[in-house]
Amino acid sequence: MSRRIALSAVLILVAMAMAGIVYVRKLSPVPVDVARVERDVEIRVFGLGSVEAQVLSRIGFQVAGRIVKLSADQGEIVPAGTVLATLEDSSQRARVAKAEVATLQAQAALAKAQALLQRSEANLQQRVLVNQRRQSLVDRGSVSREQADEAQTNETLAQADLAVAKADVRVAEAARDDVAAALKIEQVLLDQHRLIAPYRARILSRLKEAGAVAGVGEVVFTIIEPNSVWVRAFIDEAVSGGLAIGQKALVRLRSEMNTVVEAQIVRIDQENDRVTEERRVYVRCLTCEPEHQGRYLGEQAEIEIVKRVVPVGLFVPLRAVSGFDGRTGTIWTVEDGKLNKRLVALGDRLLDGRVLIVDGLPADARAVVSVPDDGFKVGRKAVASESRR
Repeated sequence: MSRRIALSAVLILVAMAMAGIVYVRKLSPVPVDVARVERDVEIRVFGLGSVEAQVLSRIGFQVAGRIVKLSADQGEIVPAGTVLATLEDSSQRARVAKAEVATLQAQAALAKAQALLQRSEANLQQRVLVNQRRQSLVDRGSVSREQADEAQTNETLAQADLAVAKADVRVAEAARDDVAAALKIEQVLLDQHRLIAPYRARILSRLKEAGAVAGVGEVVFTIIEPNSVWVRAFIDEAVSGGLAIGQKALVRLRSEMNTVVEAQIVRIDQENDRVTEERRVYVRCLTCEPEHQGRYLGEQAEIEIVKRVVPVGLFVPLRAVSGFDGRTGTIWTVEDGKLNKRLVALGDRLLDGRVLIVDGLPADARAVVSVPDDGFKVGRKAVASESRR
């Protein structure tokens, strides 16, 4: 009898313990963390990119020759019109000098032709007067017919000489213009022996040294326009909707990961990359000094773009969402002190993995469980406490 009593007592204790466990695990109110309403939340998208330049030029000489002088080096910023390099130009200078002499000769020939023209005009005027006098006197018998005819002939010859003189002037003017054009060509060729900075530029690389022979069009310098430096970012097209020029961006260069540079979207490519399914976005620091911003082209950078700001919103971690298909998902809520499931519409996703609930919540929008448990059951009592996340 005593053994039976003892066994019964043990069984009762075991049953009570099991009931307690069941109550604690299945029936007692479970403490849950619920998401809190947040204000002024920035919706950001993340991308990787590199420092580039919108205006980049690889410049060289238009004529071939031996480089005798280089006036700039990597990293320097030079004004527009600066002579960056010079070719040996003695033979071209001689051609210019020869063309200048030819120009002087043409000008002298033109001056001579113009003087002969003036002489022909004066001679014609004198012959016309003589002819007029003799023609008026021939009827009176004061001048013979032979003398009158001679005067008429002399006037005709003077007119022909004047026409020849005018033609000589036109020939001389054409010759002058021809040698002037030849001189200009030679001067242009001489100028092409100097490599000029086409704009205010930062020297990115110098590929030739003094003494080297440069071919036509061979790159001597690579230059960029300092104010055109930007960061080209690649954004997943799945999250690139809503990107627009003028939006704020935060840039971290790989060499300065602890420094955040505020920038702005200045261009969005109109064609996505069909292979990587990414959109190319260009951001530029609008307040940085051109001499210091993005000094090293090709450097990797991380970019966060602020697409918009949610004035008031409720965000829940993706781990708290089941059946997420990109637009909807099922979440746990606490309603009237009990657990429940809701199918809700989801919107923008934050970089920390939380997603915005846009529709489908009960009136008490704060009662969304942020850290669900495998033991949750619909209808079980719950005690909610706000999650810090």
